[in-house]
Amino acid sequence: MSTVVAVLGGTGSEGGGIALRLAHTGHTVIIGSRDEERAKEAARAINDRIGQERAVGMANPAAVAAADLVLLTVPYAAQIKTLEPLRQALQGKILVDATVPLMPPKVSRVQLPNGASAVAHAQEVLGSEIRVVSAFQNVSAHHLNDLDHSVDCDVLVCGNDASACDQVIALIGAIGLRGIYAGTIENSAAAEAMTSLLIAINRRYKASGSGIRITGLSTSEPG
Repeated sequence: MSTVVAVLGGTGSEGGGIALRLAHTGHTVIIGSRDEERAKEAARAINDRIGQERAVGMANPAAVAAADLVLLTVPYAAQIKTLEPLRQALQGKILVDATVPLMPPKVSRVQLPNGASAVAHAQEVLGSEIRVVSAFQNVSAHHLNDLDHSVDCDVLVCGNDASACDQVIALIGAIGLRGIYAGTIENSAAAEAMTSLLIAINRRYKASGSGIRITGLSTSEPG
């Protein structure tokens, strides 16, 4: 079943890559941005690549209102500034937050805010009526944007609402990745920190986008 997904920050490389993969697999995608014209331009580029009209561009408030599920892929400095004006529109929805607290120029050094999770902080700010799920922190934008490339990594999914996490894991599976539930929203701190480790690994080994795999799991769904 197709899900309407709003990607806030879909004009960037990470959000654009996820939006491309979603549209390519038959989902309706709304590119959200503060700049509606940039959003429409990004949506046209996706449609041109897949040869179908699956993506549209809107300003953030309209994108959230029209979506079944909302994905946030903006830089850490813009995370809360983006979410606070959308609090009312997000009520009752699932928000998938891919935020990583990278603080340039030392992005290969772990710098969690007060040692805690940036996504867990978003859940605190927004309140319990908005189901926040952490995902996509460790997936290479370079690989997401290459439809000929199979993305060889797992996606850690953290959240306090089991049903919301299951829906996000199913969506991740639909675009060819494996989503793995990794605990409550506070555990997102580990996934967020892992991104800086992967950046350091990429630099050391001149890789275009290293990822992570969780071993020792059966192929069956968890009970």
